Amino acid sequence: MSEKLNTLRAGVLGSNDGILTVVGVLFSVAVATPNIFTIFIAGLSDLLACAFSMASGEYASVSSQRDAESSAVNNEQVLLKNNIEEEIQSVKKYYMNRGISEATSTEIARELLNKKPLETVVNTKYGIQLGHYMNPWHAAFSSLISAAAGGIFPLLAMSLIPGIYRWPGTIGAVILSVALTGYLSAKLGDGLVKTAVVRNIIIGILTMIIHYTLGKLMNQF
Repeated sequence: MSEKLNTLRAGVLGSNDGILTVVGVLFSVAVATPNIFTIFIAGLSDLLACAFSMASGEYASVSSQRDAESSAVNNEQVLLKNNIEEEIQSVKKYYMNRGISEATSTEIARELLNKKPLETVVNTKYGIQLGHYMNPWHAAFSSLISAAAGGIFPLLAMSLIPGIYRWPGTIGAVILSVALTGYLSAKLGDGLVKTAVVRNIIIGILTMIIHYTLGKLMNQF
């Protein structure tokens, strides 16, 4: 359950990145040109670039973590064969640091290493649960979908809402989207919902203001 919640929370944050990245490009381009096709192509290109960039980054990050965990497990397998007493002392120290007496910690360490030696040492030393490795392809696909899903809202709003309603409609779509991602991230992470929503809305508004201003400046040259 913990791993699933972490994946969901990462997906929500990926959606938030997709929203803010795409809206930044949309606002900059829309200020510089009224051509809807140009705005749409620019926004779509950025959405795809953002989604694939996040997916590749997530794949590389999870792969590196998985490699590091595998290396730690291999190292502990060697230590368990060649230096079991050192491993016992390491597990013993782990429990003593949590307020358990030396005698009891020694007893716990010896019993655990007799029953589940590798699981015990990798968990106490590195916080690794043996066999619980996140699949880098799953992480990459999750980031790809979440970033694309987030970016599609401002893109559709800017592209489909007609005339004088385009700007207020897009601004409203962005505010609602970032408020939703703030709410979901707070719920999944047991955080403060109001704080997360307000923070996300402020960031969304600042993103729109900054890129609108940049578009105005570029339009003057």
